[in-house]
Amino acid sequence: MLDTRGRKFVDPVIQFSAKFLLKKGFSANLITWIAFVTGILSGPLVWGGYPLAAVIILWVSGFLDAVDGALARMTKPSPWGTVLDVTFDRMVEISVILGLAFRFPQAAWSLLLLSVSIIISMTVFLTVGAVTEKKGMKSFYYQPGLAERTEGFIMFSLMMVFTGQLVVISLAFFGMILFTAGQRLLEAKRLLTKEE
Repeated sequence: MLDTRGRKFVDPVIQFSAKFLLKKGFSANLITWIAFVTGILSGPLVWGGYPLAAVIILWVSGFLDAVDGALARMTKPSPWGTVLDVTFDRMVEISVILGLAFRFPQAAWSLLLLSVSIIISMTVFLTVGAVTEKKGMKSFYYQPGLAERTEGFIMFSLMMVFTGQLVVISLAFFGMILFTAGQRLLEAKRLLTKEE
């Protein structure tokens, strides 16, 4: 929801950063790799007991993830870049979840449920993107919903900082993601039955 509605407020900074990196000779795929390597460190950091560092690293990674898309659109988006981007996003999320699960094993069951909801939501998201003829700003159809990337970063940040409420926050996030999966399924039914 925030990605869809709030993008216009942060887009000038993203565009400026993308133009700057383009002038310096950076490719979109290189920024995707930098975002991935940065973001995946958040899991080990939270596991090691450095939650604020983990949160900062996560948000730097998220910013770079937005910049790589802008940079790709300034040059030539590649299908391989899209595959890397979507795959690395999930790997960063897995890193955070594993870091929390190893640090707080008593919350592992709620983190497992959260992982299941992410799998379900991403299955709907990617399947609809593959079968629909609509294209968005990205190289595939992007379905908006309640829990998009920014909401995910907010919830992961809350989970890493307020660890005393980890189970409650992860279950709330679980509910948000399942709700989003339902939204996307309903939209997919509307879109795909219209195309038949």
